[in-house]
Amino acid sequence: KDGKRIIDLKKYMNKEGDILYIVVPCYNEEEMLPITAQALAKKLSSLKAAGRVSQKSKVLFVDDGSKDKTWEGIMGLNRLSPDVFTGVKLSRNRGHQNALLAGLMTAKEHCDFTVSMDADLQDDINAIDEMIAKYKSGFDVVYGVRSKRETDTFFKRFTAEGFYKFIRFLGADVVDNHADYRLMSKRALNGLEQFGEVNLFLRGLVPMIGYPSAKVF
Repeated sequence: KDGKRIIDLKKYMNKEGDILYIVVPCYNEEEMLPITAQALAKKLSSLKAAGRVSQKSKVLFVDDGSKDKTWEGIMGLNRLSPDVFTGVKLSRNRGHQNALLAGLMTAKEHCDFTVSMDADLQDDINAIDEMIAKYKSGFDVVYGVRSKRETDTFFKRFTAEGFYKFIRFLGADVVDNHADYRLMSKRALNGLEQFGEVNLFLRGLVPMIGYPSAKVF
């Protein structure tokens, strides 16, 4: 019994948070990349310092066949901070959804859960904290949902609402006001990998995985 207690204590003392990979598809983001990288590095650093994620957690940029110097920027970030930044380069432009999926499937081999978001920082990165809280309470998928659209024009609000109604009419179970800002556990990522879709629409596929999900606003 004493031996078992010592082993359990060592496991407890060596235990660290789950590994998070923040997956960010990029297409011609040469100018935005340094700003995005700085913001995400700061967020990741605070999460690591608080013990909420593993020190092995990283930001994974996916270059979707950019025509500018996005990839050179990603490589530069990796050279300066390999413990924070890593990257994937697609051979040609495959589109946002394919780039995101490529990043998720790459990340799942190295992490316990992912958070995906766009490179333009339109999503509130501080919502990641609440996403992680939901994940730790047992949710495999956590959707980042826009709670307000006051800054949108009437036309944008009208077309957005029409889009979700139309997609739902076609039979897709989509989450209103949600783009691709979401947390996914490794289990959910493995479930996503089972789909053999060619024309990807991840907002429609992810809800079909079936694992416990939640929303943050």
